[in-house]
Amino acid sequence: MIALLVVALWLGNKSNEVVVRPERKISKVTQPKSQTDDRGFRRLISRLEYSVHARCRMKCRKITQDEVKDIMRNGTINYSKSDLNDAPCPSYALEGVTQADRQHVRIVFAQCAQKTKVVTCIDLERDYDCVCK
Repeated sequence: MIALLVVALWLGNKSNEVVVRPERKISKVTQPKSQTDDRGFRRLISRLEYSVHARCRMKCRKITQDEVKDIMRNGTINYSKSDLNDAPCPSYALEGVTQADRQHVRIVFAQCAQKTKVVTCIDLERDYDCVCK
């Protein structure tokens, strides 16, 4: 009888225990604060294209496509350098710091309904001798 009482108490205490499972390791992915800015800039990179000029500037300034995408997702829009009435598509100048080499950059995006085009990439702290048309 005492043995049954001990087992019953032990089982009763077991039901109140919290089972702690080891956490799964999840890689941290930077998410934008919002998919759309308050003035219409969409931070979605699914339809991103690059102008010939932008590719030349990226190569000269050693800015990668991943860094461009990171600035598009997380950069700050400089409205004084943007032209929301630009034709055929509004242009947005986004600024930020690249992860790899800590360049302070401005990347200009022209955003139409179906695609976003990278127009140019500028290093705000260093001049380069790029010959881009």
